[in-house]
Amino acid sequence: MKDDLIHIKFDNQQNPNSGFDMIKIEDLFKKKELLNSFDQVQVLGFFMIIIIQESKGSHSIDFKEYPYHSGSILTVRKNQIHKFHLNKNVKGDLLLFTNDFLVSYLEKFEGLKTLQLFNEMLGHPKIQLNTNELTEVNSIIQRINTEYFEVKDSYSQSIIRSELHILITKLFRLKYKNQQNFFNKKYLTEFIEFQKLVEENITKFSKVNDYANLMSVSTKTLNNICQSVINLTAKAFIDDVYITHIKRLLLNSNDSIKEIAYSSGFEETPNFYKYFKRHTKTTPELFRKQNS
Repeated sequence: MKDDLIHIKFDNQQNPNSGFDMIKIEDLFKKKELLNSFDQVQVLGFFMIIIIQESKGSHSIDFKEYPYHSGSILTVRKNQIHKFHLNKNVKGDLLLFTNDFLVSYLEKFEGLKTLQLFNEMLGHPKIQLNTNELTEVNSIIQRINTEYFEVKDSYSQSIIRSELHILITKLFRLKYKNQQNFFNKKYLTEFIEFQKLVEENITKFSKVNDYANLMSVSTKTLNNICQSVINLTAKAFIDDVYITHIKRLLLNSNDSIKEIAYSSGFEETPNFYKYFKRHTKTTPELFRKQNS
């Protein structure tokens, strides 16, 4: 069984005062000290954009594997789980940034739109660019690269921030064209608030009424919010987040099933078994065995 889930904090060793970092994927895969951690699931404490330039491979986000090739872009949001699949032939760019670096500098409207690009509930985390689109994105990447590694003056951070915002907005436009974007949905702001509350309190509260009270709305309104944005009931969404949380614990800790049941908020282990099997059609032991 693997070690506990690896939590990766933002640590910019090239520029400790910056909330932004830029790394070549091929350079990352060459770091010997990281080789043993690539096959383990990680939780990021920051946002990450993956731009694939050459070769084929795959990347896992929330237990789903996404194949990629030249022109593929993958987005991973803060506190989301992901896993690299080592491929020494792949070439590409990783853009890493904190919430404070970009979102806190934007107006509420733009900040909300920016976060949507990274929200897997509001669209697919993978975008496939054609040749012209990749060329356009790479021109932005090159300008960021020049400011970050070459110019590095008192204006560079602001320019990088602006270029990153332009990049995200362009990617947001592509999602909109592909009808993967939900920005115009009614209740979007309320849903994002609900999603944040569920992810932060999933082991404490599992009932729709609990979250309705936290948001000072009725359960009917909360269901309308979810149905409008993701076409699911509030309870179905809560269960989805809950099951993902349990899967993380099963695959990335040495805790017994009983210990995981307790840490997940279940006082009785049999109830934990029933809940997990009802939503996954398998037992916790079998899921752990098949995915380890």
